[in-house]
Amino acid sequence: MLLNKDNIGSLKVDGISLPSAESFNFPEKVIQFGTGVLLRGLPDYIVHLANQQGDFRGRILVVQSTGSGAVDSFAKQDNLYTLAVNGVEAGTIKDEYVLINSISRVCAAATQWQKILKSAENPELEVLISNTTEVGIVSSPDSVDENPPTSFPGKVCAFLFHRYQYFDGAPNKGMVILPTELIDNNGSMLKKFVLEVAERSELPEAFIQWLVMANDFCDTLVDRIVPGKLNASQQVVAEARLGYEDPLMIMAEPYYLWAISAKNQRTLDRLSFARSNKSVHLVPSIKKFKEIKLRLLNGTHTFSCAAAIIAGFATVKEAMENTSFNRFVSSLMDEIISCMDDPELEKSELKEFASQVIDRFANPFLAHRWESISLNYTSKMRMRNVPLLIKSKILSNCPLSSMTLGFAAYVLFMRSHELDGQFIQNAYGSSIVLQDDQAAKLYEYNQQGHEGLVKLLEDKELWGSSLMEIPGFAEQVQKDKQAIVQKGFLKAFEEK
Repeated sequence: MLLNKDNIGSLKVDGISLPSAESFNFPEKVIQFGTGVLLRGLPDYIVHLANQQGDFRGRILVVQSTGSGAVDSFAKQDNLYTLAVNGVEAGTIKDEYVLINSISRVCAAATQWQKILKSAENPELEVLISNTTEVGIVSSPDSVDENPPTSFPGKVCAFLFHRYQYFDGAPNKGMVILPTELIDNNGSMLKKFVLEVAERSELPEAFIQWLVMANDFCDTLVDRIVPGKLNASQQVVAEARLGYEDPLMIMAEPYYLWAISAKNQRTLDRLSFARSNKSVHLVPSIKKFKEIKLRLLNGTHTFSCAAAIIAGFATVKEAMENTSFNRFVSSLMDEIISCMDDPELEKSELKEFASQVIDRFANPFLAHRWESISLNYTSKMRMRNVPLLIKSKILSNCPLSSMTLGFAAYVLFMRSHELDGQFIQNAYGSSIVLQDDQAAKLYEYNQQGHEGLVKLLEDKELWGSSLMEIPGFAEQVQKDKQAIVQKGFLKAFEEK
C-alpha cells in the first residue's frame, strides 16, 4: 500500500516512530523554499521532533522553487515521508525509521505564486527556511513584480513585501529567515541581495526599514550527511519491513547539527523547535561551530584521503574497518585538537566531536569514496589544514607526527603522469584523474626530487605562506615520503 494519512493507524511495525494525531492539526508556522533531501533530512526532521514533544506546534509550507513535479508526489501521500536513520552512534549501529509529518503542503512557485503570496497573510507564520543551493543566494536583476521573481532573493523580497503590505508594516509581523545554503555568512548575504531587489524595484523606504528592523536574517551552519533516496535493494528491504510503499523515503546518518546565529530574544522565542534539542544551537555567533567542522571533520578527511588511497581503500567505511587506519585517524584528530587554541573551544567539546567523527566515518550504510574526497585536493589542504601546520610554529604542544604523514601522502598522491592535458594518478591500484587546479604545478614539482619538495613547501601562492618556515617540517615530510614508498602507508604509520 502507498503511504498516506489514512493508513498510519494500521502500521504495526517495530523500529518506526509515528507522528501523533494532534500534530496533523498544527498551523503553518514555517515557509520553506526548497524540497531537497538536506531540508527534509535536517530542519524538517527537527521541526517534526519538536512537534512530537509539544515544543513548536507548527507545520511547514514547502515551496518548490523550480519545476512542479514534487507537488503531486507529496500530495499523493498527504505530504508524509519516511526518514531512514542509518549509521553508528556512540559506537552502536543505529537502524531506525521516522515517519515525518512536519510538511503541511507543497506549492510550486512557477504555477502557484499567488497562493504562496497569500500565505504571507498568515499571522502565525514566523520562520522562513531555505536551501536553494549555493547558486541560489546571488545578485539578480529581477523585480518583485514578476510572477514569480526569477531569483530566490527576489522571491523572498516579494513575499516579505506582500506581508508588509497586508499587516500595515506591523513590527511584530517580521520573520526569522534561516538559509541553510552552504556558503559563508548565508544569512547576511541573503539579506544583502534581498535589499538589492527592494531598492531596484523602488519599493517604499518604509518597507526597507521594516525589512531591516522587523526581520532577522540569521547565519546558519548545517551538518548532516543525507545521501537521499535509498538504492533499489535498500528500498525493497525497507518497504518490506515497514509494510508500505514510500517513493519519497530518504536516508540520513544519525549525527546532525544546526547552528543558528540568534542575536535577540525575538529570534529565540520564535525558534522554539530548538528548546529541547541538544543538536540545535542558538548562539550569538556560529564561528566556533564552523571552525570545529572545518578542522576536525573536513580537515581530517583531507589529511587522511591520500593515505587511504595509497593504502588501497576505496571508501571511508572500508578504511575505518582497518585497525591501523582507524588509529591513524584518531591520532590525526588528537593532533588537530592540540593545535586548536581558540579560548572559545573547550577541549572536552572537541574530543566529543572527534568521537562523533569516528562514528560518522565508520558508517557501514554509506559508501563515501576517497576519490570523490580528493576533488580540489590542494585548495582543501590550504584552507582546512595549512593553518594548523602554521600554528604549530608558535604552539609548543602541537605535535605534527600524523599530520606530516598525511601531508607526505598528499604529495605522493599528486605525483601523477600527464596524458592529453590531464594528470592521472594510477600508482596505487586504481586510475584517478586528478581534479585539482594545481595538478600541473604539483606535477612539475614532483619531477624535481627533493629540490621540488622544497619548492612546493615554500610556494606562497599555493599555501599563503612558506611551509619551510615550520621547524623540521620539510625534513619530516621527506622522511615520511620515503617510509610510505618503502613500507606502504599503514606500516609507515605503525612504525613511526
